[in-house]
Amino acid sequence: MRITLPQEVRMRGDDRQQGAMYSYISPEARVPHDHPLRAIRGLVDDVLRELSSRFEGLYARVGRPSIAPEQLLRAQLLQILYTIRSERQLMEQLDYNLLFRWFVGLNMDEPVWDPTVFTKNRQRLLDGEVATAFLERVVALAQQRRLLSGEHFTVDGTLIEAGPASRALRGRTDRRARPTTRATRR
Repeated sequence: MRITLPQEVRMRGDDRQQGAMYSYISPEARVPHDHPLRAIRGLVDDVLRELSSRFEGLYARVGRPSIAPEQLLRAQLLQILYTIRSERQLMEQLDYNLLFRWFVGLNMDEPVWDPTVFTKNRQRLLDGEVATAFLERVVALAQQRRLLSGEHFTVDGTLIEAGPASRALRGRTDRRARPTTRATRR
C-alpha cells in the first residue's frame, strides 16, 4: 500500500532560485545581539564622533563627493581585525558579507567602491594622520572598556607543519639542531 501526501504536507523543501531579494528585515536585526562587532561598532562610532572635526580639513568644499571617512576607517578596521590581505579582497567581502556591510554602514543594495578609489581615499586619511589617531583611540577605548585581553592564544602545530613555509622553517631548525645533536652523541 502506497501513501501519497498532498503537496503542502511533504517535508522536502523546494529549491527555488531567487532572481531578486526583497527584505523587510534591517541589517541591524540580522546581526546577533551578542556578536563581538556590536561592541566594537559602538566604540568606533564614539571615536569617529570625536574625530569628525578633523575630517572637515581633509576634504575640499566643492567637487565630486568622496567616500565617507567614517566608512573608510570602519572598513580599514575590518581589514585589520579579519586579516584581509588586500583592498581588492576587502571590497569583495564588502560586496557579499552582510555583517561587514552593516559594520561599515553600507546599505544592502549600495555599490561597493573600486579598490583603487578606496586606496586613494584611505591615503588621504593616512597623510592627514587621522587613521593613526583613529586606531590609537580605538585601542585606548577598548582597553579602558576592558574589551581587550592579555591572554595568549595557541596554534595547532600540525597546521604550521602543513603550511608551505614549513620546509624553510624545518631547514633552519635542522641546521641549528645538528651541533647540539653531535655534542650529545660524543
